[in-house]
Amino acid sequence: MTTSPTASQLKTPEAPETPGFRDEEPRVRDVVSQLPGYVAGRRATGDLTAALASNESHYEPLPAVLDIVQRTAFRMNRYPDMAATELRERLADFLAVEPGEVSVGPGSVGVLQQILAATCGPGDQVIFAWRSFEAYPILVSLTGATPVPVPLNAGEGHDLDAMLDAITDRTRVVMVCSPNNPTGVALEHGELARFLDRVPPHVLVVIDEAYTEYLHAAQTLDALALFRAHNNVCVLRTFSKAYGLAGLRVGYAVAHPNLAEALRRVALPFGVSTPAQQAAIASLEAQEQLRERVAAVVSERRRLLTALRRAGWDVPDSQANFVWLRAGDELRQALVDAFDRSDVLVRAYAGDGVRITLADPVTNDRVLEVLKDRSAFPAA
Repeated sequence: MTTSPTASQLKTPEAPETPGFRDEEPRVRDVVSQLPGYVAGRRATGDLTAALASNESHYEPLPAVLDIVQRTAFRMNRYPDMAATELRERLADFLAVEPGEVSVGPGSVGVLQQILAATCGPGDQVIFAWRSFEAYPILVSLTGATPVPVPLNAGEGHDLDAMLDAITDRTRVVMVCSPNNPTGVALEHGELARFLDRVPPHVLVVIDEAYTEYLHAAQTLDALALFRAHNNVCVLRTFSKAYGLAGLRVGYAVAHPNLAEALRRVALPFGVSTPAQQAAIASLEAQEQLRERVAAVVSERRRLLTALRRAGWDVPDSQANFVWLRAGDELRQALVDAFDRSDVLVRAYAGDGVRITLADPVTNDRVLEVLKDRSAFPAA
C-alpha cells in the first residue's frame, strides 16, 4: 500500500548558500541596456496647446470609421482574425497585388519589426539614411544586427550613391524612407530605379512610404511598380498618417510571397484588433474624403513653405504633412523655447533640427507668427 508524502517531504529545498545569491536578478541583454529610448512627441496638456510634435492627422476620424469601430467594439472579448484575411484581401484589390503578397501588423513600425526579425541577425548590417525615422536604429539593434546610418545629402534627402557604397557582404536590408521623416524630402522614381538596378539581389530594399498619400501630383515615385520589377523590394505603408488611424495601430507591407509568409510567421499573434482591421477597411472605401483631406494639407503645406521662405528660413521641399527646419543645438533650443512660449509643441532632434506637423490654418498661423522673423533667432 502506498502512502501520501508528508509535508516535510514536499518542502522545496532551500537555495544553496552562494555568496550574493539573493542579490542576483535576471539579466537584461546588453544591447537592450544600450538602446536609446524611442522619443515620442510631447502630448498637449491643455486645450489651447497646439500638439504639432507627432505626425498625426489633425482631422477627427471619418464618420464611417467611427461607426464601424463602435459596431465592432462589442466583440472585444473575442480574438481578432490573426491573418487579417478580409483586410489583406481588400488591400490586395486596392493595390492590384495578390493577398499572399500582403502582411498586416500593428502600424508600419510593427511590420518593420517583423521584416527585420525575419531577415536579420547578429553579424548582419542594415543601411538607412540619417537622419530618418528614429525607430530604425532601435529595431535593427534589437535583432543583433548593426545599424549603418548614411548622412543625408545637402538637400536633406537620401544620398543613394553613398548608400550603395555602404553595402558590404554583411548587408541584409537597406531602408529607404520616402518622403523622409523628419525632413519631408521625397525620392524620384528614376533615381530610385537606378539605385535598385545596382543593389545586389540578395539585399532587401524596404521602401517606407508612411507619408505617400501626401505626395504632390508632380512626384512620380511608383513604389509598387518597383516592387513588381524587383524580387528584393518590399513596400511599407500605414493607416496612421493620412488615414488618421494612429491610435488603432494598423500598417502593412507588400512583399513577395516568401517574405510575406515569413512576416506572418514572426508576427505577434492577434496583433491587430478587430476594430482596427475594420476601420482600415472602411478607410479604404472612403478615398474621396481622404483625397479632400490630403488636398487641404498639401495646400497648407504650400502656404507655409512659401511664407517661411519669405521670412528668411531655408526649408526643404517637404512632401509630407510636416515641415523641417535644420538647426544646430543653439538654434534648436531657441526654436523650442519660442514655440513653448506660444503653447505650440514641436519635435526637436538634438544636433539636427525641428520638425513641425501641419494642422488647420488657424494653428498653422500660430506657427508662422513664431517664425515671422528669422533674424530674431540665432544662426543655424
